[in-house]
Amino acid sequence: MKIGLYFGSFNPIHIGHCIIANQMATHSDLDQVWLVISPQNPFKPSAGLLNEYHRLHLAKLAIEGAEGLRASDIELHLPRPSYTIDTLTYLQEKFPQHSFAIIMGSDGLQNLRKWKNAEVLIRDYDLYVYPRPGFPIDPQISSRLHTINAPLLDISATAIRQMIRQGEDIRFLVPEPVRLEIEQNGYYK
Repeated sequence: MKIGLYFGSFNPIHIGHCIIANQMATHSDLDQVWLVISPQNPFKPSAGLLNEYHRLHLAKLAIEGAEGLRASDIELHLPRPSYTIDTLTYLQEKFPQHSFAIIMGSDGLQNLRKWKNAEVLIRDYDLYVYPRPGFPIDPQISSRLHTINAPLLDISATAIRQMIRQGEDIRFLVPEPVRLEIEQNGYYK
């Protein structure tokens, strides 16, 4: 099975994340897409992150019943900070019957060479990239690059958190079960 790994803090998961994951699952040769909850991105501060298990739960709520999508806690059990190459190495050892690919936006692709063991990622893994405005895709980066167009919405998890703090309605920006869970538990207040 070919599994696409869509890494993110998902703080919180929103409609844009869900659209991209679904587009990758339905418009590529990937058999499944795993939303990998990153407990700590080495390029971002961890302050302001909702508890990782709450973020995992919200991701599960968001994609419940969606065929080919799964929320993964794999990075919650690995050393921190989370490095993509370490996660991929662990997954290849744990699931040798599967092949794994990386899903990212073209903005992330432009920073890929700064990642730990970037040359191994570029050489050994398929990269499924969705275009983002202002970040052209350079096909020279990898012979294993696949461009998958996805509807892009200008939705920001940072803006959603700010809206919650200000008491604004986030309906239509996050899946309804996620909105209800956030409201019932007072997340991001």
